[in-house]
Amino acid sequence: MDAVLTYRGRTVNRPDVTFIRELIAAHPTASRRALSRKLCEAWGWVQPNGELKDMVCRGLMLALHRGGHIELPPPRWVCRDPGRRLKPQPVELDRSPVRCVLADLGLLELRQVRRAGHEETLFNGLIDAHHYLGYAQPVGEHLKFLLLARGRPVACFAWSSSTQRIGPRDQYIGWSALARRRNIHLVAYNTRFLILPWVQVPHLASHVLGRMARELSSHWEHAYGHPIHFVETYVDRERFAGTCYRAANWVYLGRTTGRGKDAPTSYATRTRKDILGLPLTRRFRQLLREVA
Repeated sequence: MDAVLTYRGRTVNRPDVTFIRELIAAHPTASRRALSRKLCEAWGWVQPNGELKDMVCRGLMLALHRGGHIELPPPRWVCRDPGRRLKPQPVELDRSPVRCVLADLGLLELRQVRRAGHEETLFNGLIDAHHYLGYAQPVGEHLKFLLLARGRPVACFAWSSSTQRIGPRDQYIGWSALARRRNIHLVAYNTRFLILPWVQVPHLASHVLGRMARELSSHWEHAYGHPIHFVETYVDRERFAGTCYRAANWVYLGRTTGRGKDAPTSYATRTRKDILGLPLTRRFRQLLREVA
């Protein structure tokens, strides 16, 4: 059958396009979101945790619409700035200085706060107020963590689905293009790491990075039905040295091109960053190279 489009690893052929057209015609009052959910249900297109892949499906349907293969209903809501559509509000909390040695912090609690109401609001507000990149609403699989000392936030972590292609990382893993497409969901990206500015505790950053490496995979499996075998991050060398990552045994993999994934040019348009990675299991290469 003739392929019309390949999107996120799924090939759409002409009978698929006919089916989608018939689905749209059968539900003339449905929104784009509702149609994507109906298509996921019809195709059995679900995440490992059983949730529908409706966000990916909406992207696929939009690509077909833009290519003239189907006609979607008009959008009912347009977000002008999707990365900041949920602008966090300022949060009130104790900002008195925390200056001590690591042992004096007592028992540290690492709490996953995505979809946790007030705690997620707190996380979003802290990142927006105190991280140099601010808060951006994640898409795809993602988790958020607060580190608490005696019930008081001292650090924040955000993790998201990884970028599809990163040359130095892909060379380090040694996977084929097929293996990468099938297993990229087993790699997570540390998008934000913040020690709150009033917290000055030597070695806290590398300590919590080590703990995060031990606990992240189980949290991800609980949320999404699959583990994480490798993690990565990018360090802006104009601002940071990445010392805490290196102290936590993260490995330097190379540097970004400075072009971004949608760059219109072949030369750098943004700061080149160091790429650091950390295997979460000794068998990470074997597991990430599997294609069966």
